[in-house]
Amino acid sequence: MIAEAAFIDSLRALAHDPAARGLMDDAAVLDIGGVSLVLTHDMIVEGVHYLAHDPAEEVAWKLLAVNLSDLAAKGARPIGVLLGYALGEAGWDRDFARGLGTALAAFDLPLLGGDTVAMPGGAPRAFGLTAIGRADGPAPSRAGAKAGDDLWVSGTIGDAGAGLALLQTGEAGPQGLIERYRTPRPRLEAGLRLAPLVSAMMDVSDGLLIDAKRMAVASECALTLALDAMPLSEDYLALRGADRDARLDAAAAGDDYELLFAAPPGMAARLLALAEEIGLPLTRIGRFASGAGLTLIDGGEELALPARLGFEHGA
Repeated sequence: MIAEAAFIDSLRALAHDPAARGLMDDAAVLDIGGVSLVLTHDMIVEGVHYLAHDPAEEVAWKLLAVNLSDLAAKGARPIGVLLGYALGEAGWDRDFARGLGTALAAFDLPLLGGDTVAMPGGAPRAFGLTAIGRADGPAPSRAGAKAGDDLWVSGTIGDAGAGLALLQTGEAGPQGLIERYRTPRPRLEAGLRLAPLVSAMMDVSDGLLIDAKRMAVASECALTLALDAMPLSEDYLALRGADRDARLDAAAAGDDYELLFAAPPGMAARLLALAEEIGLPLTRIGRFASGAGLTLIDGGEELALPARLGFEHGA
C-alpha cells in the first residue's frame, strides 16, 4: 500500500486551483463573489477510525464532528453537509440515521444531500461526509507560521487515545476518556474567535507531534515543542500519570480534534483572556524558528523523537 503522504504528493499536480491550497491544508477555501466557502471531506472506516462495537449513533456523531473540526480550524461557520453512506445491517443503519439527526440538530445544520451505496457482505463499514462552511474573516492555513511565533493548543491532549486503549483492552477507566474518543467536540467557537488572531491554524487529528511537524513543514520553519508544557486532563493524569512515557504516548495519540495554532509572542495576553471568555484552555507549547525540523524537549532536555509521531494511513 502506498503511504498516505506519498499518495497526496501524487495528486498535487491535479490540485492547481488556488482554493486547494496545494493540498497542504485541512480544507479548501473557494472564493465566490466575495464569499469564502470552506469545503472539507473526511471519511471514517470501521476498524481504522472506530471500533466495530461502537454504537452507530456515536459513529454518526464522530463522522460529523471530525469534519466540523476542519471547519473550526479555518474559522468557518458550518452551513450544511453532504453524506456518503455504505448500507449494511438495517437496524444499524437506522440507528446511524437517528444519531446523525441528533448530531445535526446539536449544531443546527441541514443535510443537503449525498449518496448511498451497497457494500459486499462482510466488508467493513465506511462513510464519508463533506462539510461546507463560510469564513467571514480570515481562513488561516497551516502554512502561515513565522519564525518567532509561539505554538499553542486548545483543550487537552491524549484523552481520545487513552479512551481508545480502554475500549481495546476492556480496562476500567474514566468514562470521559471514552467520550473524547467516540464523541469529539469540534472547537467551532474557538476557531471563529482565534482566526483573526493567529498566523496559522489546523486541528489535531493524527497526533500532536505529527500535526505540529506538518505545520512546521508547511510554514518552512523549525519548531521546538515542550513536552512538559503539553496540557493533560485530570482523567488522563488519573489513568496514566504525568511521567515522560505517559506524555509521549499522549503526544503521539490521535483523535483529539483540538486546535493547534501559531501566534506572535505579543498575542499571549489576548489569547489567555480569550481562553477565559470561552471557557477553553489555550496553552503555549512551543516556538517556531528559522530553519527546518522538529525538536522535542522535556524539562529543558532535548529528547530523541519517537519512531512514531502519530497516525498515518499506509505508514
